[in-house]
Amino acid sequence: MKSEQAVNAARRQGVAVDTQLKWGAGSNKQHVTTKNTAKLDRETEELKHETISLDVGKLIQQGRQSKGLSQKDLATKINEKPQVITDYEAGRGIPNNVILGKIERAIGIRLRGKDRGQPMLPPGQQK
Repeated sequence: MKSEQAVNAARRQGVAVDTQLKWGAGSNKQHVTTKNTAKLDRETEELKHETISLDVGKLIQQGRQSKGLSQKDLATKINEKPQVITDYEAGRGIPNNVILGKIERAIGIRLRGKDRGQPMLPPGQQK
């Protein structure tokens, strides 16, 4: 039985009701972890995760400031925590192409590829 009414009727009658939670249901998570977080916990001198380069962090900072946004405003605009922006600007963030894409669109500057630092063209005006 799948309807809520049928389940409630069965509960009233004292019948055992088996419920199952779907994987990830009700968690409201919008992004998938791309790196193994357990590996991040075991990070040592020999095993270092790649981080955002400082020049990309500077580009994010310059683009954000040119738009008149604080770190918190930019984080809100791209639906991320302010700490993510802080880490990316300081060169501590682990690169995530989903987040980098959101930041690129928000500040209008390319952060990846050979034309890094160039303004993004509106769709349809690509080179």
